[in-house]
Amino acid sequence: MAIAVLAAAGCGGARGSTIGGAGERVLVVFAAASLREPVEAATAAYEARNRGLAIRVAYASSTALRVQIEEGAPADLFLSADVANPARLEAAGLTAAPPLPFAGNRLAIVVPAGRELVRTTRDLAAEGVAVIAAGEGVPITGYAEQLVGRLGALPGYPTDFAARYAANVVSREDDGAAVVAKIGFGEGDAAIAYATDAARTPGVETIELPADVEVVATYAAVVIEGSRGAAEGRAFLEWLAGPAGMVVFDAAGFTAPP
Repeated sequence: MAIAVLAAAGCGGARGSTIGGAGERVLVVFAAASLREPVEAATAAYEARNRGLAIRVAYASSTALRVQIEEGAPADLFLSADVANPARLEAAGLTAAPPLPFAGNRLAIVVPAGRELVRTTRDLAAEGVAVIAAGEGVPITGYAEQLVGRLGALPGYPTDFAARYAANVVSREDDGAAVVAKIGFGEGDAAIAYATDAARTPGVETIELPADVEVVATYAAVVIEGSRGAAEGRAFLEWLAGPAGMVVFDAAGFTAPP
């Protein structure tokens, strides 16, 4: 089931919670917004295999979730859309083990279905194009910057491609899923997003990326040190990173971690 971040923070008086209604064990998971589809499928499958366990999931930007954990939110397991946010928790002594990569994701250029203002990646820097992006520090923002840098180095692209692209950004959203949703509503001309978000969002199309510029996102997870559900979180993470979990991620369009 899905719960709000602040609601998750209210489960129990310490980090995480292992006792729910009628004696059920509860595992509190904080997960990147782009993971909603596979994590919902994974929690259903895992709960079916582990009777008496309830997995409660809060979805948001990885950066927002990491900050919540730093402020004491009682998560047991953190599934991030990058390695950097889990690594920051590790550096702060808040993790039981180093970050474990468990999935990968490709990037896509998304445009509103039926529109022709942006036909190639070069058009991302064209005058008058309204680009939707995520906020500073959000993982998709970092991946998008990598892709823009590689595009700008291609022959035939303007030397100030990155600056032109940045000047075209008209909106900064909370996470990658919100970025794609805004394109689907026709509120922008283009965005760089996760391929999985693009595939499941109505009202959008993708344009082809040039060869040799692909950026692959690495998703990594950590069990939170001292959480009441650390043992359950470790077991669930091992399942997610194993063959059974990869079947779920593959079905949702994700890849093995790079």
